[in-house]
Amino acid sequence: MAISESTVIEALSHVIDPDLGRDLVSLNMIRDVAVNGSRVSFTVVLTTPACPLKEHLRQACTSAIHERVDRHAEVDIKMTANVTSRSTPEKQILPGVKNTIAVASGKGGVGKSTIAANLAVALAKKGARVGLVDTDIYGPSVPTMFGVAGERPRVNDAQMIVPLERFGVKLLSMGFLVDSNEAVVWRGPMVTSAVRQFLEQAAWGELDYLVLDLPPGTGDIQLTLVQTIPLSGAVIVTTPQEVALADARKGVAMFRKVNVPVLGIVENMAFFTPPDLPDRKYFLFGEGGGRRLAQELGVPLLGQIPIRQMIREASDDGLPIVLRDDLPDDSEALLAMAERVAQELSIQNASDGVAIPLDIVYQ
Repeated sequence: MAISESTVIEALSHVIDPDLGRDLVSLNMIRDVAVNGSRVSFTVVLTTPACPLKEHLRQACTSAIHERVDRHAEVDIKMTANVTSRSTPEKQILPGVKNTIAVASGKGGVGKSTIAANLAVALAKKGARVGLVDTDIYGPSVPTMFGVAGERPRVNDAQMIVPLERFGVKLLSMGFLVDSNEAVVWRGPMVTSAVRQFLEQAAWGELDYLVLDLPPGTGDIQLTLVQTIPLSGAVIVTTPQEVALADARKGVAMFRKVNVPVLGIVENMAFFTPPDLPDRKYFLFGEGGGRRLAQELGVPLLGQIPIRQMIREASDDGLPIVLRDDLPDDSEALLAMAERVAQELSIQNASDGVAIPLDIVYQ
């Protein structure tokens, strides 16, 4: 029996997206179906280029064609992405930004900026359009972590700040505006004014994700962000010990109180594995605290990031570890974490009734 476009579409209607719980056809994720003899080609439009299920869906589509259409068919699948969003551009100050992700922690010293930097770079590495705002006015880390200390953003003809760009990520930080040896001695209103300027008076352009590296705690900056822009979701960073978990609980409670979805918990410094003993794990700050907190609060555990010397050195050297393809053992946990964040945000968008738009998709 000759293969037709309709039989291909019918077969693909049996392929279910595990995250969204619906078939790819009804989700509008199948495009450009073409048949040429025994050759079948089509495009699968993912909800994020960082989708961890990409190869699973590719195999499921191939199997559906072989099982329901022709077991000898040659299947050619193109995987693209069109990031979904809950935003309404006409009602917000960041009309070109699809999603805003706050990376927060209840206390300092848990590696929140390292997580935020590697999250942004990992999403960009996957093909997304990404920006990163360092909203920690008193202790900015972005200039060092991206190797751009001493550089200054310019102002365009429209009097908008033009973010710097590094590793495919657009960047803004107070560290670009003051000398690294100077202390920012400001009261709350001045701090919140600076954060608003980074958002309202910056030329961010078109972005799939704008990552916001928040200072620790639940104070002025966090409230300013919530009041200024609609946050798509929050990622809470903690370490396994109880003193950090107690503050992380407060961070989750704050975002829930202002109706910001909590995408999940990242447990940083989860364990240490000596280079000469790769099968050993030492839980220096306690074992499984982040997992227990995630279960207690009913949110996903987005990742358990080990303590590794190369992660620290990469941050100090201005080259986020996820860019080091030669060090997969050091970067894989952070790359997987970034995929989980994108995955949870897509699920959140879908739960709010967001469909995949019909505009142009990209690789």
